[in-house]
Amino acid sequence: MNAFIFPGQGAQFKGMVQDFCSENESLLQIIKEAEKISNRSVTKILWETELSELSRSDNSQLAITVASIVIINALKNRGIESDICAGFSLGEFSALYDSGVLSFEDTIKLVTERGNIMQKVCDNLSKKSEGNLPGMMAILGLPLEQIESLLEPLSKKGIAFVANINSPKQTVVSGTYEGLEECEKIFKDSGARRVVRLKVAGPFHSPLMKDAAIEFEKVLESVNFNNPQKILLSNVTGKIITTGEEAKKLAVKHLTCPVCWTEEEKVISELFEKSEGKNSLYEVGPGTVLSGLWRDSGYGENLPCIPCGKFEQISEL
Repeated sequence: MNAFIFPGQGAQFKGMVQDFCSENESLLQIIKEAEKISNRSVTKILWETELSELSRSDNSQLAITVASIVIINALKNRGIESDICAGFSLGEFSALYDSGVLSFEDTIKLVTERGNIMQKVCDNLSKKSEGNLPGMMAILGLPLEQIESLLEPLSKKGIAFVANINSPKQTVVSGTYEGLEECEKIFKDSGARRVVRLKVAGPFHSPLMKDAAIEFEKVLESVNFNNPQKILLSNVTGKIITTGEEAKKLAVKHLTCPVCWTEEEKVISELFEKSEGKNSLYEVGPGTVLSGLWRDSGYGENLPCIPCGKFEQISEL
């Protein structure tokens, strides 16, 4: 049984999948098709855009999704396809594509619209804070229960929230600029091993993205969500998605609800345990963040996650 896990925003880097396209020109055609659908120069975003600009939601969401789809096809060329799909944050749209819920065209249209909507909301939050950017922060070395307790007063003020439950060692918080400034002091004073600002453009997976969810729901109304053709997991519930209708509803909640990644990893591990054949786990997209989270959660002791973000990493598969 093969599981593909897809990274989200923060995994981006200049030059994504350029090496894949140099090796196989048919993969470049995927990018060219995405350019026609999105009306954006995806090659320029992927290969020429500096990280500060690439990190904007209206650039990174389209770029990372296209890069992940290129790698899906590169693996398919090697006879490797998924039985289980799970995407972290934005990566859930690559999973929706890979599981057959969304067509290629609809996937590109939706991540383009989603990125634009989310960036607009983030820019508005920044204006309210005199140009100071909202964002996300990883907290390492404190248990989730303690983080939730420390955050409670800030959450009631509407300035900081738990956003990603990444591993037993790491939780991510979303907030306004002021909220994150307060969080940094609170968590350091409470003994956090590290407090790290993330390379993202907004306070994702929190109530601060409510306006984006309202607007994105309107975009989804005319889009067809098919029933999954593979096992597909949800960030919102941490469980298996069974219908296209459910997937559509969760795509809206996805913007304001935390990512229950540890729950998804648990489900993948349980499915592997029940499988009678060989199991493999692949991180399909740029970076190695998800491979690290799988290791940190303890599941990697018996089965490591194989990163596939660079051509050399899959050349011997």
